[in-house]
Amino acid sequence: MERVLQAFLLYEYLTDFAVLSKGISKFLYCIKGDCMKKYGVNELRKMFLAYFQEKEHLVMKSFSLVPHNDNSLLLINSGMAPLKPYFTGQEIPPKRRVATCQKCIRTGDIENIGKTARHGTFFEMLGNFSFGDYFKSEALHFAWEFLTERVGLEKDRLYPSIYLEDEEAFKVWNEEIGIPADRIYRFGKKDNFWEHGVGPCGPCSEIYYDRGEKYGTGPEDVMGGEGDRFLEVWNVVFSQFNNDGKGNYTDLIQKNIDTGMGLERLAVVCQDVPSLFDVDTNQAMMTEIESLSGKKYLEDKTADVSFRIIADHVKSCTFMASDGIMPSNEGRGYVFRRLLRRAARHGRILGIQTLSVPT
Repeated sequence: MERVLQAFLLYEYLTDFAVLSKGISKFLYCIKGDCMKKYGVNELRKMFLAYFQEKEHLVMKSFSLVPHNDNSLLLINSGMAPLKPYFTGQEIPPKRRVATCQKCIRTGDIENIGKTARHGTFFEMLGNFSFGDYFKSEALHFAWEFLTERVGLEKDRLYPSIYLEDEEAFKVWNEEIGIPADRIYRFGKKDNFWEHGVGPCGPCSEIYYDRGEKYGTGPEDVMGGEGDRFLEVWNVVFSQFNNDGKGNYTDLIQKNIDTGMGLERLAVVCQDVPSLFDVDTNQAMMTEIESLSGKKYLEDKTADVSFRIIADHVKSCTFMASDGIMPSNEGRGYVFRRLLRRAARHGRILGIQTLSVPT
């Protein structure tokens, strides 16, 4: 009986030790940054809006892709575009702190679609905005806290950039948040001064995530480079000037904050997938294209480009149609037509000759 009891106690000890060892191993695994939760796109959207609601922001629905009273744009191309009147002081915002997840379309980089990890014509832009309320310090602290504490991104993989002469932003990153000076990059107007046509603009601070050597080791895979290793996830714009479209800048009545974080880009980082087209919400489209074409995604690099172009352009056309835009020969209708034709052409490249639509 005594030996049975000893054997039982030994078993209990070894079991507890095994559990403890497993817990320690998991803890060490997490310290190395290998257990970041792979949040889905829909989870991340909810997390972002909930976080800024806690920070006393009014959460507003996405605006239409068709600009309202703004002839400078064919389509809404950023989170701040529908909010321009609030930035300029022409209209009073419903609250001085606002957060949105805005549907956007950009075609300026259309030739890069499908070839890089980060380019898409359609995307959802997460944004928090301040209309004369908080400015640089609070905005950068919000961004850092959300990425590191809520999402759980590893701090040593995040690299901020600032405009060349922006000493105020440098002090916030270096002295308040504690980023070493050699990890804060200074770039010129091309990279760190945000403007899109006529309207509010200003210097910005971007946050990049180092995805690791498996996503690139070439000369372009450096901070600010064109490679896919260092992915810009958040852009915090210190909107304090107005651009008249002719290169003239005047001070805005109030200093504002305009931030933009690509929802799909954040998902790429969290899910550790190669590109925007591999995140959870896009997988169904890739499966459908496989079914229609008889080809497999991620087996041939040339075919993969066509897969991605079809998925991206069909998504853009779907959201444009939902906002009342139809194919035509001019304006935003021509953008629709061009995207539809490009998707059809790449469908033929994949061998999709006919498509019957169920009625």
